[in-house]
Amino acid sequence: MKMIELKPQIFKFNTCKAFIEEFKVGNGDLIFTNKFLYDFFLKDFKIDSEYIFQEDYNLKEPSDDIIDKIVKYIEPKYIKRVIAIGGGSIIDVSKILALKNVDCSCALFEKRVPAIKDKELIIVPTTCGTGSEVTNVSIAEIKSKETKMGLAVPELYPDYAVLIPELVKELPYDFFMYSSVDALIHAMEAYVSPNSNNFTEIFSIEAIKIIIDGYKKVIKNGKEYRKEIIEDFLIASNYAGIAFGNAGVGAVHALSYPLGGKYHVPHGEANYQFFIEVFRYYNTKYPTGKIKNLNQLISELLGITSDVDVYEALEGLLSNLIAKKHLYEYGMKEEEIDLFAQSVIETQQRLLNNNYIDMNVQDITNIYRNLYK
Repeated sequence: MKMIELKPQIFKFNTCKAFIEEFKVGNGDLIFTNKFLYDFFLKDFKIDSEYIFQEDYNLKEPSDDIIDKIVKYIEPKYIKRVIAIGGGSIIDVSKILALKNVDCSCALFEKRVPAIKDKELIIVPTTCGTGSEVTNVSIAEIKSKETKMGLAVPELYPDYAVLIPELVKELPYDFFMYSSVDALIHAMEAYVSPNSNNFTEIFSIEAIKIIIDGYKKVIKNGKEYRKEIIEDFLIASNYAGIAFGNAGVGAVHALSYPLGGKYHVPHGEANYQFFIEVFRYYNTKYPTGKIKNLNQLISELLGITSDVDVYEALEGLLSNLIAKKHLYEYGMKEEEIDLFAQSVIETQQRLLNNNYIDMNVQDITNIYRNLYK
């Protein structure tokens, strides 16, 4: 049985300049990034490469129509390497750009056509949550289905993952919180996944420790203190990516996709809405399984005794950092509860197969209903 796969080579540089020099970025490269990152970190180097900017495509969350537009734009250009410098949306799209013959990305995500890689892929994350720089997963909204779908195939593995703390230090507070909570979710879902093992657990546990310890420091020292320890969160996100890239994630992600797809809620924020409620459900249904070890770890990190509800305590920690919303606040309608639950069953079996315990449509409906208002 395969225990773990660490596909990309992982590099860390203190500055963007060091990365550009080491990787000899230039002719034959396609850099996909944000305009503000270009202005602050890349413009002065006058790099002779092709550029695509997220803003030019109004790209907030990846969708099949936007991917198809970008693919069509780059088709005639000479590109040997795709370099993604950005958050989860840029990274997810860039994985598709490293493939050839992508005439219809919807068909790709539905696995009606094969994924064939023909370009080297370098990922430089600029948030501390996606972990996608070390995974073979790409997520996109499929417009015709009004939900998000994931594609997980070996061809989507990056060749290099590059961590540059300089690029993450000025991440706005809300983006920092939603992305780092996403990393915490990755680590915890991977830990209780039926596909976890001794190797993936090491990365899950270390990521959980770093993130919760970092949150306690931010609460103690103030929001701006995150900049002092941002490298810790960048490393933790990478660890969590290794964990879930091998063990998978489950119902938290599965339930968030209809909300994100229909109401364009950013990925990390959408996951946050379902995080605690899903784990409460897991714990209620099977508290004596592997989740018992996870609860003990979190209790120790939070400094609480066994008679305190660990998920109430964890929710308290997170609410001190950023508020969670009711689902109706995003525009979701009460009659969509059943529709969303059915959509999860129909389109997210890849994720539901990684659940700590099985969930049926009624279980999922109950969670949506509990969070609605």
